[in-house]
Amino acid sequence: GGALMPGEGDAIAAFVQKNMRIPRRGEVGWQSDEIEKLETSGFVMSGSRHKRMNAIRIRKENQIYSAEEKRALALITFEEKQQAENKLINDFRDQLKERQRKQRNADAATGGAPKEG
Repeated sequence: GGALMPGEGDAIAAFVQKNMRIPRRGEVGWQSDEIEKLETSGFVMSGSRHKRMNAIRIRKENQIYSAEEKRALALITFEEKQQAENKLINDFRDQLKERQRKQRNADAATGGAPKEG
């Protein structure tokens, strides 16, 4: 997204893909489970106190989730197109086999004589 620093989107996306908590400002360098232990024991992390910081964090997370959703949707669309294409190819292959089978039967019935035309 436009509001992200260079490399920030990739870093946040890595947390999202691992289903981990995205660190806030002041939490960089801490592990997600360490932050959660501190918060459950009563500590308030700096990023949790400020409405503006929370708004920025939520906006950045939403940008990442949107990008992840777009990527997943593109993959699903690609797979659906591949399946449709494979079905079409198989249908053509079946039609060709049927046509060849009919031609062989017709040739066998006429004794293999070439058709006049």
